[in-house]
Amino acid sequence: MASKRGRLDQFIARALQVSKKAVRQLLIDNKVFVDDKLAKSPDLQIDEFSHIVCNDVVLQQYQKQYYMLNKPDGVVSATVDDKHPTALSLLVGINPTMLHIAGRLDLHSTGLLLITNDAKWSAALMAPDHKVDKHYLVTLANPIDESYIDAFANGMYFEFEDITTLPAQLTILSTHQARVVLREGKYHQIKRMFGRFRNPVVALHRESVGNIMLDNALLPGEYCVLTQAEVDCIIQH
Repeated sequence: MASKRGRLDQFIARALQVSKKAVRQLLIDNKVFVDDKLAKSPDLQIDEFSHIVCNDVVLQQYQKQYYMLNKPDGVVSATVDDKHPTALSLLVGINPTMLHIAGRLDLHSTGLLLITNDAKWSAALMAPDHKVDKHYLVTLANPIDESYIDAFANGMYFEFEDITTLPAQLTILSTHQARVVLREGKYHQIKRMFGRFRNPVVALHRESVGNIMLDNALLPGEYCVLTQAEVDCIIQH
């Protein structure tokens, strides 16, 4: 989802259904404020979070929103779905307008899901160049051994997309469980990587994204607002 940037005069003209000439007169008459500052330039660049007031009337006042959801099994990472409950439907009491999911999880995967209306923030979150680690707890159907570690670290070539995955860190926790750290999120990547060993993934749980860790106090299906420190730790990447 891209950030919606544009010219101030075009926004006001659409919002008030007036001509650009009328908008210029409003600017000349000191009637327009953007983010509590007097606006004079018709080509001032604004976005969906710019606070815009004209003639003492608020035309736009969207606030940035950031949520952490403990996604349960059987919930889809989507805004609407005909067959399954959606992640956004679990945000009880929250208006879903403009919200989107930053880094989806499969239907049966669980754990940390981040939801926001800030497109720049979510883009930074998911960009491999920003090197934001995603930690997953993976339970396997069959035993795992040391050979998995080098295979994940070397990256794997997926012929269908003609891509090679970035190096991933795998730590063996027990005979059937491992922690995997990725800096990307290709389609069903973890399941496909273990598929090279003919070892089905039984459960996949995302524990953290960057420095944002799933709050252990959240039960499956519950959510909370991110702290400013959690929001900033992604921006600083």
